[in-house]
Amino acid sequence: MAQVFALLAALAHIVVGALERFFYDRPAVRVFLTTSTADAPEVTLWRSGVAAYNILIGLGLVAGVTALHTGDTTVGRTLIIYLCAFLIASAIIFVVSFPRLWRGALGQGLPPAIALLLVALTH
Repeated sequence: MAQVFALLAALAHIVVGALERFFYDRPAVRVFLTTSTADAPEVTLWRSGVAAYNILIGLGLVAGVTALHTGDTTVGRTLIIYLCAFLIASAIIFVVSFPRLWRGALGQGLPPAIALLLVALTH
């Protein structure tokens, strides 16, 4: 089950990263990501960096689960535990900095928190 929640976190970050990078020009996407239709073209470079961060974190979790299934349990567990802890810390910082975006912080932090809890309970 921990792997399922790690993959849910991965999927969420890959999808959000793709939305941030490739579909931010759509008002519905801006509302989904920021609760506002307002656009800020001057932050395109920043948004692209955040999109890359989200996609790479997601791919790192996929790599961790893949490593577990190909016999490299140390690498797999290390990637999953580190990246899940990273996402939880990021979610806490996010919700403290932007309380009105608590749903995004919950989406970012809850699946990896469940994954880590399940890892802790099973080992």
